[in-house]
Amino acid sequence: MKRDSGYSTMAAQQKQEEKLWDAVKTSAMVLGTGLLIFTAFMNSASWYVQKIWETSGNFWQTAWLNLYNLFEGKEWSLFLFGAALVPALAFWCFNGILMVADVTGKPTFITRYRIQLGKNDPVDTKKLRQAIYTALFNQFFISLPMLVPMFHVMKWWGNTFSKELPTFQWFLVELSIFTVTEEILFYYSHRLVHLPLLYKHIHKKHHEWTAPIGVVSIYAHPIEHILSNTLPVMTGPMIMGSHIVSIAAWFSLALITTSISHCGYHLPFLPSPEFHDFHHLKYVPALLSPPSCVLSLLTKLLLENDLCISREACAAHLLADQNAIRAIKQSFGLTRFLLTSHLTASHLADFCASTSADLETSKAQTHS
Repeated sequence: MKRDSGYSTMAAQQKQEEKLWDAVKTSAMVLGTGLLIFTAFMNSASWYVQKIWETSGNFWQTAWLNLYNLFEGKEWSLFLFGAALVPALAFWCFNGILMVADVTGKPTFITRYRIQLGKNDPVDTKKLRQAIYTALFNQFFISLPMLVPMFHVMKWWGNTFSKELPTFQWFLVELSIFTVTEEILFYYSHRLVHLPLLYKHIHKKHHEWTAPIGVVSIYAHPIEHILSNTLPVMTGPMIMGSHIVSIAAWFSLALITTSISHCGYHLPFLPSPEFHDFHHLKYVPALLSPPSCVLSLLTKLLLENDLCISREACAAHLLADQNAIRAIKQSFGLTRFLLTSHLTASHLADFCASTSADLETSKAQTHS
């Protein structure tokens, strides 16, 4: 009997091993097929995008040469224009629209997406002026001087002021490297300024706004502005020796996206700023370092998932996303959006229900 039971055990183990091996082979086949399809799709998409880029390439190349000739090839002037003026205009134009909504409560197609209901409605103009003055100070007296050593690094590379623009594929490669570099440096510098001593004397200034607005993205102590806001964004282009056009595009993108993460509005089809808004509203040690960065890659890996601030906010944003999708369907007659919006709504509902429960648990732990 013992021998029979031993044989049956061995047979069961062998069957389990066969099932496991079959599952591994099936998974490998599915993943391999998916990877091949994905690679083929990306190659096709990249080819079409490159064709579009080449079609308009003459326009951009001509525009760049005209600008180069306008500055008579003066590299410092070109660098100031691309690395300082263009990003500053992008930042203030975007935040100018948001500040109009913050001060006047209009247009309603922006203010109805407010995250913290009843806050900054309207914004305290005295606090707003202080935030604007601090942001301008950081731009003129911190960021601008930091461009001087960066300029010499870029001149050493020798590619920054080339008359030939980089290809679209190379710009995408650079953008990926910029993003990863910024994520790593921002994440750890942000954790650094959350150490009790540094938080008290440096980072607390940024947290004066428990309901942030866009311009608050660079409302910070000068040391924090250097460590967390400027160096992480500058490092990628200095490593890559990038063209000034790539630098201008990257700096502008970084400033606009950090403004979105602080804007206080969960606008449709834009990254959700709710996690960072919660970080400003309630300083919870377990949620130490939510991002104000470009794609939140490291934070998504190393921290918890985004938390909705309240059930009411979840319901409001769910309704907002549904309304936005409904408007697209009505405008363009895209019947396929019907299924997509249903799936999106259901997933959002599940997400909000689970994260609201997580929020209540986090609050209880904090109070205890």
